[in-house]
Amino acid sequence: MVRKQASAAPQKKHACPHNAAVGCSQCRLNKICLPLALEEEDIARLDQTIKRGRALPTGKHLYREGDAFKSLYAVRSGAIKTYQISAGGDQIITGFHLPGEVVGLEGLGPGQYAGSAIALDLSSICEIPFNQVEQLGNQLPAFRHHLFSLLSREIVDDHQHINLLSNYTAEERLASLLLSLSARLARRGLSATDFRLPMSRTDIASYLGLTIETVSRVLKRFRESGLLTLNNRNINDLDLCALKDLLEVSAPSHSATQNGDR
Repeated sequence: MVRKQASAAPQKKHACPHNAAVGCSQCRLNKICLPLALEEEDIARLDQTIKRGRALPTGKHLYREGDAFKSLYAVRSGAIKTYQISAGGDQIITGFHLPGEVVGLEGLGPGQYAGSAIALDLSSICEIPFNQVEQLGNQLPAFRHHLFSLLSREIVDDHQHINLLSNYTAEERLASLLLSLSARLARRGLSATDFRLPMSRTDIASYLGLTIETVSRVLKRFRESGLLTLNNRNINDLDLCALKDLLEVSAPSHSATQNGDR
């Protein structure tokens, strides 16, 4: 079946404006970023603590691996990539973070960041200094519980990612990533089927434990099968049902010895 030529995904406004004057209570991301149990006066107290709207240019580091833990950061707009450097000096991508998501949690325990965080696009960042994190945790039980929930979710995500790399084929890994991005964008009121990938194919390959050539081949297969249209980084007409079916149908056969592309 011949698909129409992929058009560039419409560039919607950021889920929350760069304007630093917009506080937490007015930010459209607050239902994602903040604990839902916070009262208005608690949000006001948090609003006074957060350093809002710091601009982070593309390619600029938010922090580097081994830096002393100073703050937690919430992505307000743009996208952040986290990575670690292997013993051989290679960059290993550990995550992609979208507006409303928090980075830097891994530094809470050891007192230093376990990886580096860098802007994939021009981004806007909200910062909560560590000393204020401790105070807010003591003063606002809902905020402390929210931090525990975020830490727990990060642990679960890490385990799921290890399972993805160990037991899934290349097609399944890429389908899983596309479905994850789709769901996270939908939570922000953006299109679940038409969006721009903030990361390069090199980054995708690193994150999924594949080669760049394999990522390109799988994307081509998806396009030729009608699962999506593709123009550079712009994804259109993403067939969510077909991608979910791909994962569900193959789920019983997952094993560490699958013969998918690597």
